[in-house]
Amino acid sequence: MDTSQPFSYRQGLEGGIGRGALFGPRFARPFHGVRTLAHDQADAVVSVPDALLLLCTQLAPRLRAGQFFSSETALALYGAPTPRGWQPCVHVAVHRPSYPPRTPGVVRHRLQTRMPLTREVHGIPVEDPVRAWVQASRIWRADDLVAAADFLVSPHRRLVSVDELQREASRMRGNRLDAVCGDIREGSESPQETRLRLAIVRAGLPEPILNLEIFDGTGRFVARLDGAYPQYRVAVEYDGRQHAEDSVQFARDADRWDDVRSEGWDLVRILHHHMRDGAAPAVEKVRTALRRAGWRG
Repeated sequence: MDTSQPFSYRQGLEGGIGRGALFGPRFARPFHGVRTLAHDQADAVVSVPDALLLLCTQLAPRLRAGQFFSSETALALYGAPTPRGWQPCVHVAVHRPSYPPRTPGVVRHRLQTRMPLTREVHGIPVEDPVRAWVQASRIWRADDLVAAADFLVSPHRRLVSVDELQREASRMRGNRLDAVCGDIREGSESPQETRLRLAIVRAGLPEPILNLEIFDGTGRFVARLDGAYPQYRVAVEYDGRQHAEDSVQFARDADRWDDVRSEGWDLVRILHHHMRDGAAPAVEKVRTALRRAGWRG
């Protein structure tokens, strides 16, 4: 029997592994009824996403037909950004009349009767991203939901559309997600860019255009700006690097910043430390640039 992947206790018995071995030091028991090689516990975990994937892969042998990973677990498995300080949490759901597994360490959900729309991600059953996003709205804050939605609707991924999120959100009681859906934008390329945009708008500043491409007088492409105010020739670039580890890339970026400025743009660089205190320093930098360019807000 191949023991390189997690397997259920029953599968181990059927594969010829004795009861004593299944309870011995060779195998770890990450969940009740699941076995995996003991050294995998220490070797595999290097980051929060990897830790979550490991947990889900270990639990997968326990899942029965119709059971799947849901809510924030599903979003993280799709690669969506999670809240700051988030720790891996395993949510498993099933539609009525079935029941989710009773397993310590697992958050169980018994959903209304409905046609399942699961996908296979990393070889395990995962809730549809649209439904997972709405499910996560019960436990995530609004800004975290917007950041995840921006990821899902990104033109580079096209996992879902804004319309699909809005339709699914409309099924919820109340209107909590109305404002969240109104803040979703295609084109935001990182959760920090999303949070910066939200902070700018909440501070009463105009909303920047995302990913605006600018060209010089000969039609030569100059740059694609994270955020831009063409009317005021103000560009906003988020640079999350805390250190310039890649000197070659940093040199390219510096040349690009010079090119943007040479085209008459006031380039506002937002660095990691400008995002503290709810991005107040970043907002003030943008406000100053806009007022310098003639904005009277």
